[in-house]
Amino acid sequence: MSISKLSAIRRADPFLERELKTYEQPLPSREYILQILEEQGKPVSFDALCALLDIRAHELELLQRRLRAMEREAQLLRNRKGSFILPERASLIAGRIEGHPDGYGCLVPDDAGEDLCLEARQMSKGLHGDRALVRVVGVDRRGRREGVIVEVLERANSRVVGRVLVEHGITLVVPENRRINQDILVTPDSRSAVRSGEVVTVEIIEQPDRHSKPIGRIVEVLGNYADPGMEIEIALRKHELPFEFSSSALAEAAQLPEGLRPSDAEGRKDLRALPLLTIDGETARDFDDAVFAERKGAGWRLVVAIADVSHYVRPGTALDKEASERGNSVYFPRRVIPMLPEKLSNGLCSLNPDVDRLAMVCDMQIDGSGAVTDYTFHEAIFRSHARLTYDQVWSWLAGTAQPESEVHRRLQPQLQALYALFKVLSEARGKRGAIDFETIETMMLFNEQGKIDRIVPVHRNDAHRVIEECMLAANVCASGFLQAKRQPCLYRIHEGPTPEKLGALRNFLKEFAIGLGGGDDPSASDYAELLESIKDRPDAQLLQTVMLRSLRQAQYSPDNVGHFGLSYEHYTHFTSPIRRYPDLLVHRSIKAALAGTTYAPGKWAEIGMHCSQTERRADEATRDVTNWLKCYYMRDRIGETFAGTIAAVVPFGAFVALDEVYVEGLVHVSELGEDYFQYDSVRHQMLGERSGKRYRLGDRLQVKLVKADLETGRIDFVLADG
Repeated sequence: MSISKLSAIRRADPFLERELKTYEQPLPSREYILQILEEQGKPVSFDALCALLDIRAHELELLQRRLRAMEREAQLLRNRKGSFILPERASLIAGRIEGHPDGYGCLVPDDAGEDLCLEARQMSKGLHGDRALVRVVGVDRRGRREGVIVEVLERANSRVVGRVLVEHGITLVVPENRRINQDILVTPDSRSAVRSGEVVTVEIIEQPDRHSKPIGRIVEVLGNYADPGMEIEIALRKHELPFEFSSSALAEAAQLPEGLRPSDAEGRKDLRALPLLTIDGETARDFDDAVFAERKGAGWRLVVAIADVSHYVRPGTALDKEASERGNSVYFPRRVIPMLPEKLSNGLCSLNPDVDRLAMVCDMQIDGSGAVTDYTFHEAIFRSHARLTYDQVWSWLAGTAQPESEVHRRLQPQLQALYALFKVLSEARGKRGAIDFETIETMMLFNEQGKIDRIVPVHRNDAHRVIEECMLAANVCASGFLQAKRQPCLYRIHEGPTPEKLGALRNFLKEFAIGLGGGDDPSASDYAELLESIKDRPDAQLLQTVMLRSLRQAQYSPDNVGHFGLSYEHYTHFTSPIRRYPDLLVHRSIKAALAGTTYAPGKWAEIGMHCSQTERRADEATRDVTNWLKCYYMRDRIGETFAGTIAAVVPFGAFVALDEVYVEGLVHVSELGEDYFQYDSVRHQMLGERSGKRYRLGDRLQVKLVKADLETGRIDFVLADG
């Protein structure tokens, strides 16, 4: 469109040239919209704004989209009448309310500015997760900005899970999510069928305001608090995890064949004669990867076959929508919430032995130093020649057992080749400078009543590491392939420490007269070198923990910034499309690149953010469940004394991890001694003002269990010496 065809009003846009380069039919720029609103000096309705900007009929919907985007980014706000206002003119800040279990809260601004503190009486107007407009009214005693809620813009809670409480004839539901710090009044028509103490789901029919509590209707009675599996039912609803497949998704799954059809193999490489095999844990049910390795001159050939989920789950289908919403499978103790229906996750896409399956294959050539010199991706048909377990494979490799079946004896040369390749890849990993934190993983063993019998450590052996290195190699090849083809995808990114966290880490390390290399921009190898240098120190676990906490969380993003922890310039997730939606998207991107087309599922950045959030959601839900189970387990051990290590220091006390029980609990600051204790976040310690007594991360303690509260999920200790 030429400038001459635009009205004088539109030509006055200072950023018109930029908009013309970007859009065939340019709208007024964001800056121009803000300028017009600033000039008006008052709230402006949508119709009035359209007139001021000379908007034509066919542009109305497009302008609405732009205005909504500006609202999301807190450039604009709407008042109660729907008119547009500038946040700074109204002295209002838009953001998300975060509640605290103790009653107060804060507002996390949309513009990523400094949080605002909200007193408990302000929290009566909204609930955790609501979006609100807040006016700054001053600063609190600690110098933090304080605000008052002017208006709640969006309500985040429509259904809440909680416990029924009957007091003086009034029925309330106490939310399980402690951040929702208002009890919900229950309507008379829905309270007759429930008893005090039962767990229910309540639908909020009237949101709270400054004068009244939220009111809800009970729509689901889950049962008693201590019923087997109740902790999972609560977590599913508390974290809004989808756990029932839609009827349309189940109908699509039912229409899938029971096995492979002749047409499925068309155009695929036939690898059925290649002795690919799966190696997984004892209790694994979905097998989504198979491997094969052989010597090739001075190097190796490594083949990684991954279940071809994308063949069955097509874009835009109900199955795809369901998988996208879930983002990933969720693994609770004794129960899995799968990303895909069982017909796929444990059937067509599970690489069970001796059945034909479809796969996406990464076929790699690796030299004697562990570098991938060449690779290809292709669609294949194959069959797994054996389903092996980590312990089984390691017993053969370590020589503590011998294979008993002829099938397993035939696979020994291949397993030896895999192990030899692993050693080379592992050495290359060390030279690359990847960070390898040693952490203790645990497993819960349950009794017949579904409660914890005991908690035991899980020891990783080299069979685990063999598969891990094979998957890492395939993931790197996948990201390299997509980057070379300029095919959009989701990378698995991990950024280095922020300047603030790096500074805090360096200050902490100074206390021990040790330093981290790399200056203001340390690399993973700098971390790895420091870990290697401290591994024999008695305080190595303490130093490692602080180093680990200085790093950021990994996430999914279309912007490749590399993977700091693994020391890769590019990395993605390719190997688990049964249980991770990003992997399924990567498979589709690879297929598009092979076909010379481009896969475009939508806005990659938003999809990456969603998948990162579903991953965090799953982590929080599983943490809730394990904490509840551990709390239940410890109820019968009140009064016992345990040895443990301080695992975290917080302003209100110290969390202690018990040695042999693998449970954490709190020693409250009031139990640390007859003194005033000052919290030091840099040194990770509590220091007594008068006594000089110090409690630091990594210190050893003897503690006595005094409380295991199922309702709050809290385990409380006191010092064993009183």
